[in-house]
Amino acid sequence: MEKEKRRIAIALVKLNLLCLLAAAGAIESPRYTIVHAESDFEVRLYGNSTWMAAPVRDLSFEKATLNGFHRLFQFIEGANLNYSRIPMTLPVVTSIVPGAGPLHSSAYAVLFYLPAKFQATPPTPLPELHLKPFNWTSHCVAARKFPGFAKDENIVHEAEQLAFSLSRSTWANATSAKSGYAYSIAQYSAPFQLIGRVNEVWVDVDASNCTSSGIAAY
Repeated sequence: MEKEKRRIAIALVKLNLLCLLAAAGAIESPRYTIVHAESDFEVRLYGNSTWMAAPVRDLSFEKATLNGFHRLFQFIEGANLNYSRIPMTLPVVTSIVPGAGPLHSSAYAVLFYLPAKFQATPPTPLPELHLKPFNWTSHCVAARKFPGFAKDENIVHEAEQLAFSLSRSTWANATSAKSGYAYSIAQYSAPFQLIGRVNEVWVDVDASNCTSSGIAAY
């Protein structure tokens, strides 16, 4: 138990330092175009992108995120067959796989967006990390921002709030299961940042309702 607590504490410190360093300078994030915006959510069109995925089985979203990021951190620090050091990117995304359990799932994938330099040829992770590249093909997501910490106690509520907003909009019947994930939580802030935290809940929407002629690009 003490060893597990120490491992989690070290992972938190690492993630905090990386996010702080990322915030201090230019940092890469997946590019997207906003195709629809409302007061409490927006619909984005993302292009093809390559991520490194850490599959995790755990009933706790928080523990799954820490477990997955701990392995991803080793990968970006050089635990790959190329010995490549990979710059931090944002957001860190935890995707919830549909299933049973108190959070409606016991399976997660923690995703790290690979910088442009590594998009075409991701370094091969060391086998013991149990990581795998994930090609997120061009897709649309509905995204809703929420403040504070993303925790076991609030992520389901945030996903339900997004679903409620969608149900009252023209996107009511547009949700999609194309990616295989029920929904995703994107975290942009360091763990020890207390003020101005930024998180988002994402859910896939049918790409046939999305067009690239958006209202803003990022």
